[in-house]
Amino acid sequence: MDGKKYKVAVIGGDGIGPEVCDAAKQVMQRVSELDGNIAFGFTDFPWGCGWYKEHGRMMPEDGLEILKGYDAILLGAVGRPDVPDHVSLHGLLIAIRQGFDQYVNLRPVKLLRGAPCPLKDVKREDVDMIFVRENSEGEYAGKGILEEDRAEQVGVFTRKGCERIIRYAFELAVKEGRHRVTSISKGNALNYSMVFWDRIFAEVAKEYPQIEANSLLVDAASMFMVRDPARFDVVVCSNLFGDILTDLGAAIAGGMGMSAGANIDPERRYPSMFEPVHGSAPDIMGQEKANPMATCWAASQMMDYFGRPDLGRRILTAIEAVLAEGKCLTPDLGGSAKTSEVTRAILEAL
Repeated sequence: MDGKKYKVAVIGGDGIGPEVCDAAKQVMQRVSELDGNIAFGFTDFPWGCGWYKEHGRMMPEDGLEILKGYDAILLGAVGRPDVPDHVSLHGLLIAIRQGFDQYVNLRPVKLLRGAPCPLKDVKREDVDMIFVRENSEGEYAGKGILEEDRAEQVGVFTRKGCERIIRYAFELAVKEGRHRVTSISKGNALNYSMVFWDRIFAEVAKEYPQIEANSLLVDAASMFMVRDPARFDVVVCSNLFGDILTDLGAAIAGGMGMSAGANIDPERRYPSMFEPVHGSAPDIMGQEKANPMATCWAASQMMDYFGRPDLGRRILTAIEAVLAEGKCLTPDLGGSAKTSEVTRAILEAL
């Protein structure tokens, strides 16, 4: 415990983003007060679709330079109906992910006590997987052409990109005492990119004989996540497959209001970014209906990143306590509590 104060850039973004970011900031502040050996300084940036409507950009031209001066980024949500999704997404979220080479997207799919699960006869401990999604290239590389009568979307898979994300997954399994890494592929149809991915997965797997290595086609993986989620431990996948399967995982583990994600540069050359993955939900903006638990979970991931997994567990335990009690839940979880009330309950649980 070095008593360090961390500078956190907060981009509330659009819709419910500022509301849930405010909840996470309160939780982080409370953890700081209770621990006494860590502190946070928050700087809010008004970037997002509102900024775009006024300036023609999702963030200033020197936005990345500004963010470089921070230890981490807390992101709320991006998108609103009057700005095309591909503009908002690439102009802010993907611009930061790629600009800072946050090549690891870490998404836990874990069923907490009290969280609803739509699967029949599934035990809570059966849903406990970590998705390691490639976050900097692949299908979301942003390459291609768009014409009146033709479009080409080009996926970019490099040896460096594939190897480092696959190795990260195996190293994570070793570090956390997990025993299986499953690669998600579609090599039977994507006969260049995924064949390349499969080959590199097989090469890296040989370096970790103590870890069971499996490969599944993405359609089969979707089926098994529903029928037999216990077979998954650490899952490594490309940008597109990781995006889709983690939303399925969110549905299994309590809904999008419970789903958090970390965008990490493991080499720490740049700040990493932490976010809920539920979107901006403009239909409930300003109504105090947003579930703040996903963003608080993202704050828990930030504690892990800062080298304080004890505080990360403390936040997650508090979220789980509120869920298990079942008295203070937002509408997405079948309750009628307000965002601020759930936030207060988490603070009290801490």
